[in-house]
Amino acid sequence: MSSPATTPSTTRSDTTAGTPRIFSGIKPTGHLTLGNYLGAVRQWVETDQHRADALFCVVDLHALTVDHDPARVRRLSRQAATLLLAAGLRPELCTLFVQSHVDEHTRLAYLMECTATDGEMRRMIQYKEKAARERATGGSVRLSLLTYPVLMAADILAYRADEVPVGDDQAQHVELTRDLAERFNQRYGHTFTIPRAVLPAAAARVMDLQDPTAKMGKSHAETSGIVYLLDEPDSVRRKIMRAVTDSGSKVAHDRDEQPGVTNLLEILGACTSRKPVELAEQYSSYGALKKDTAEAVLEVLRPVRERHAELCADPGYVDGVLRAGAQRARGLARPTVDAAYRAIGLLPPA
Repeated sequence: MSSPATTPSTTRSDTTAGTPRIFSGIKPTGHLTLGNYLGAVRQWVETDQHRADALFCVVDLHALTVDHDPARVRRLSRQAATLLLAAGLRPELCTLFVQSHVDEHTRLAYLMECTATDGEMRRMIQYKEKAARERATGGSVRLSLLTYPVLMAADILAYRADEVPVGDDQAQHVELTRDLAERFNQRYGHTFTIPRAVLPAAAARVMDLQDPTAKMGKSHAETSGIVYLLDEPDSVRRKIMRAVTDSGSKVAHDRDEQPGVTNLLEILGACTSRKPVELAEQYSSYGALKKDTAEAVLEVLRPVRERHAELCADPGYVDGVLRAGAQRARGLARPTVDAAYRAIGLLPPA
């Protein structure tokens, strides 16, 4: 594969009327995982960037809601953007940018804070769970952890997005976004498009290999059950071969009774485009299932790792993509945010 040019050779052209607009983001709170790839990124690459005016954002401001290392946030933000390109996002088809590079996100977030209520924020399930974890470890809960759903709403509404691809854990936030958009429109005049959450139809539900009842998360403290996109092949193989299975020896697709085996079957199915239930009929031992799953995962990740290495060798290309992406995103968001400022009663600048 040829190395990338120093600057993007093409930029995304304007879309035709009637094309849906998609917005989705990924938070740089940890290294991207197999779960991120199979559950979201692959659909962005294979489907969303081809069928819609798609904007994909590294939502770095959302990484500041908990205690963090500034240098690590910067490093992970760049790594996430590079991996999204390595996975197959193409700047001539979609818009890739970093959230903090577009001021309209924070400008609109304050208006959303002025539209939301305290009760709505405190009912958010993720706030309750994350705040409880912070308090349990003796930490303090930052105000931004309570209010970050309004920033997420601003992320979406600034671009008049029609669709927001999300997992189950974020669906509540899209519902809040819809409520805030409708409330703002009713109070101050029609300003925002009402978005809808889109749950990926074919996305894999990848669970932790050591705790198959929990989602494979990029910010978990315990990493032995997490396959990262940049893990060395030996590490990937070792983690999968050591995956928790279940009592007995039968290989069956049953998330309630055999969550460990089911997780392996679903990962293998996602990597080979085959149905997990049908795959289960082909195996009589856990060892053979683990071996085939490991090899399938390695084959899926190989081109991503190779392309990532190429992109890291030419950082100017990634910089150019992010700069062009932020410029286009800014141009799309500013008219909407300016309209919201006028609608809510703010005096325009002289």
